[in-house]
Amino acid sequence: MLLLAAGLSSCSSSFEFPSGATSSLPSDNTPSSTVSRNPNPGEFATLEQSVYQQVNQYRQSRKLPPLKLDARISEQARLHSQDMASGRVPFSHQGFEGRVKAIAKSISYRRAGENVAYNQGFSNPGQQAVEGWIKSTGHRENMEGNFDLTGMGVAKNARGQYYFTQIFIKRG
Repeated sequence: MLLLAAGLSSCSSSFEFPSGATSSLPSDNTPSSTVSRNPNPGEFATLEQSVYQQVNQYRQSRKLPPLKLDARISEQARLHSQDMASGRVPFSHQGFEGRVKAIAKSISYRRAGENVAYNQGFSNPGQQAVEGWIKSTGHRENMEGNFDLTGMGVAKNARGQYYFTQIFIKRG
């Protein structure tokens, strides 16, 4: 099941330095309080790589340069997906400014954006997340935005819900 009602399955946020403004979209959906113990540890890495490749394929179809995957950004995205999957934070952009500040310790930036999504019950949950982002104006704007770096994070809770976070960075 993929929920695409605004604010329930996906949302986007972005800001440009120096404003630091963030937007947060609370969720009416409370995830399971535990993150799944994944029997296949490579599954999340494979999903992250797949979503990254799909986003770059989409950018290429729009004649935009590819985004470079950065491990430091992915670590922040992964932590946020894990926090949402575990219920430590609601499905939202809560903490976005903090994630960007953590990234800024090692990467000078001018602009940052974030897409989040969750879904359940699909054979290819990463593809469902990307397709949902493409259909959503705010997500699509981030995907097509003037960014050059990105990071991906995926987590799954005990109910089998996948949480995706993609952070976009334009270096300064």
